Amino acid sequence: MTGPANKKNVAIGLMVVWISMPSEAQDRSEARSMVISRYGIVATSQTLASQAGAQILAGGGSAMDAAIAANAALGVVEPMSNGIGGDLFAIYWEAKTGKLTGINASGWAPSALTLDAMKAKGYSRVPEEGIHSVTAPGCVAGWDKLHKKFGRLRWAELFQPAIYHAEEGFPVTEIIQGHWRLSTSKLAGDPGARRLFLRDGMAPAIGEVFRNADLAKALRLIAEGGPAAFYKGAIAKAVLKTSDRLGGTLAAGDLSEFEAEWVEPIATSYRGWKVYELPPNGQGVAALEMLNIMEAFALFQYRPQTALALHTKIEAEKLAYADL
Repeated sequence: MTGPANKKNVAIGLMVVWISMPSEAQDRSEARSMVISRYGIVATSQTLASQAGAQILAGGGSAMDAAIAANAALGVVEPMSNGIGGDLFAIYWEAKTGKLTGINASGWAPSALTLDAMKAKGYSRVPEEGIHSVTAPGCVAGWDKLHKKFGRLRWAELFQPAIYHAEEGFPVTEIIQGHWRLSTSKLAGDPGARRLFLRDGMAPAIGEVFRNADLAKALRLIAEGGPAAFYKGAIAKAVLKTSDRLGGTLAAGDLSEFEAEWVEPIATSYRGWKVYELPPNGQGVAALEMLNIMEAFALFQYRPQTALALHTKIEAEKLAYADL
């Protein structure tokens, strides 16, 4: 789940909901009908990505197959958030074994980007933007490990919806268009980004059909050649060429030697619920610490959005992030 600085999560739900109250007792006059499916439900932040995952489920794919397909499609239709240039984190529950599995596919920094190298460039901290904030993209390596362990369909099949939307185009929806428009000046500052994501110097309009032939080509290479196409083949060469052009330090070994890591999820309890997160280097431990702090307060007795309720939550966040 990238000219992408942000990471999006893809949620796959396979569930049966039993409602004990009679249907006439459920006032749904102001709501839509429940989503009911024989094959499962896929939830993402963009309809076409959710459809991609649902199609994989309907075709006999596993929940992980659907998650990968949805994640790949999301990188096409929501380009400001996620994609093959970013990282991946996942927690996966396997019903037949009753085991919870975690994976950390966040890439490492370039080996040449040492503290001394950063100081020599005039930095006292890692910048939040620019080529020196770029790490090895971990997403494709994460997909590969997850598919090998939990996948059912052929690898190449999972990328067909994303390739289709990249080649044929998709109508840009309003929230995505808003983020796109706000990034116009940043995208215009780089010739590659300007060519890919702007038309006559402008973000696409709401409802405009946007095509990304270059991304379709990259996804097809990944579908046909697996992660090696990304980390060792033509895509890797393109990534390194761009890094060199921008004065970065990313080297071939930074890509070819990267591997995603299986990790053991960590957990805490909150008012009778067990809550799982991934261990560091992610931020999950902060969420667990916030719950531990907030459990000491009777939040359920506070009126929502009051000063007392907000103060308790804000202070819990401040303490947890300080520790993080």
